[in-house]
Amino acid sequence: MTEASAYQVLARKYRPETFADLVGQDTMVQTLRNAFEAERIAQAFLMTGIRGTGKTTTARIIAKGMNCVGVDGKGTATVDPCGKCENCISIMEGRHVDVLEMDAASRTGVNDIREIIDSVAYRAASARYKIYIIDEVHMLSTNAFNALLKTLEEPPAHVKFIFATTEIRKVPVTVLSRCQRFDLRRIEPEVMIALLKKITSAEKANIADEALGLITRASEGSVRDAQSLLDQAISFGAGQTTAEQVRKMLGLADRGRILDLFDLILRGNVAEALDELSGQYADGADPIAVLRDLAEISHWLSVIKISPDAADDPTASPAQRDRGRLMAKSLPIRILSRMWQMLLNSLEEVSRAPNSMMAAEMAVIRLTHVADLPSPDELIRKLDNSPNIPKKNTQTSDGLAVGKDDVSKPVEGKILQTPSSYITHPSNLQTTAGATLRVAQLQENALVNFAIFNDVLNIIRHHRDIKLLVDVENTLRLISYSPGRIEFEPTENAPKDLAQRLGSRLQTWTDTRWAVIVGVGGAQTIAEERDAEMNVLTTKAKDHPFVQAVFTTFPNAEITEIRAPQDVEKSEKLESLPEVEDEWDPFDED
Repeated sequence: MTEASAYQVLARKYRPETFADLVGQDTMVQTLRNAFEAERIAQAFLMTGIRGTGKTTTARIIAKGMNCVGVDGKGTATVDPCGKCENCISIMEGRHVDVLEMDAASRTGVNDIREIIDSVAYRAASARYKIYIIDEVHMLSTNAFNALLKTLEEPPAHVKFIFATTEIRKVPVTVLSRCQRFDLRRIEPEVMIALLKKITSAEKANIADEALGLITRASEGSVRDAQSLLDQAISFGAGQTTAEQVRKMLGLADRGRILDLFDLILRGNVAEALDELSGQYADGADPIAVLRDLAEISHWLSVIKISPDAADDPTASPAQRDRGRLMAKSLPIRILSRMWQMLLNSLEEVSRAPNSMMAAEMAVIRLTHVADLPSPDELIRKLDNSPNIPKKNTQTSDGLAVGKDDVSKPVEGKILQTPSSYITHPSNLQTTAGATLRVAQLQENALVNFAIFNDVLNIIRHHRDIKLLVDVENTLRLISYSPGRIEFEPTENAPKDLAQRLGSRLQTWTDTRWAVIVGVGGAQTIAEERDAEMNVLTTKAKDHPFVQAVFTTFPNAEITEIRAPQDVEKSEKLESLPEVEDEWDPFDED
């Protein structure tokens, strides 16, 4: 096969040669057109966007427009290059001596940039401008960027720079400020489908509209990806490509079947849901792709519920659009959000699992079993109607008044708020002024600041010695304490060097010697006291009529946390930002 007759892939065969051929980038084209007509051509351009949106192609078109001389050889810079002069032809073929393309991924160092700096002093050999196109410019090293800055800021009049990158955040701000930036957008589905239809017509291929929609959705806005998939689809179908063939090629399931699976999951029909998943897997669908499609459906329905116009998805069939509207109308946003979150976690699990199908089945089982869980307001109503809930105000043994109005109100998302008299947790006593100790100011009277043992814990927290803090709270049974002297009994799992470490740390932090003595007959550890107090609180909480009603309705429920109202209020104050009066506004005029 000769070079002239060699097959050329669609992504190269239908690469745009002029700005008129670019699709989906109208804003950039209009800006460049106006700049060329007004002779306001920048010294440096920066093209950014996802893969396959035309960054390198746009750079070549700009280079052609700058150096095009027309068929008669008398033309000037234009946004409509002729494509027939020697400059245009050689630039598109990548062999023009004055248009130098460099791949920054393979040439990242200062020496590569030094070659550019040394060559900019020489005028173009046969063109109007000497143009440097640097692809994947974010791959340049920091030193290479710094070496280029001066030349980039003040290049000779005959030199132009065009950069392309997919990682704009990795490009230094000093480089960004010296370039005109153009963000190439993802191609909209309608525009992409029209482009694919144009290519299939030119290739005399017959491909179904639904198949083009599948390719468009899989390309995620990348023209090159769409053209590569179309090339593959035409070969797969031998010129007569159906949607079913494209699904097999991409490892996708029919979107209608995905909606069926979604509906089975929401109805809690686990057996039929697993059968449907197995059927899709047998037909060639990838389990990860199925879960990804389910997540896409949950997102699509959520958006439709907020904005009904989102149902007009060009990649979906009319029947699927109508079905999406009906499902979005009947499903609460809470259920859709829960599905989305669980599917995201499931996707991560399936990607790590040794058998993706097993992991996908477990994900479907979990989804079906939570489908009928009540929402928070439904739960409150259910408990409110429970015969175990006192309808009239009653008073517990602890003096807490409880009635119907108390039950119907959600309390900070917790099962129960405990009165302040219940809370004697040591940790609430330890967050005192001792935490703000300034060790640097402790001099001869240092021990005055350590009147109680909690002050020792505070200084350990202040210096963030987490290991020592854990050992003290869990393995130290305090016998006696006085400032400068600690006597304790270690537990069986206490570190052997606990006394030595504790004494050494305290001496370093306080600049005072401490006597740390090991003895016998210590009290409970701080952790044991904390657990005992929590057990008492839990027992008191379970005696509450409301909590008893919850456990009656949900026998497997557990109390995970108990907080007093003042603790909740304190936490909210700490998390909230202080109000600022008379804040200075830089935009206010005197």
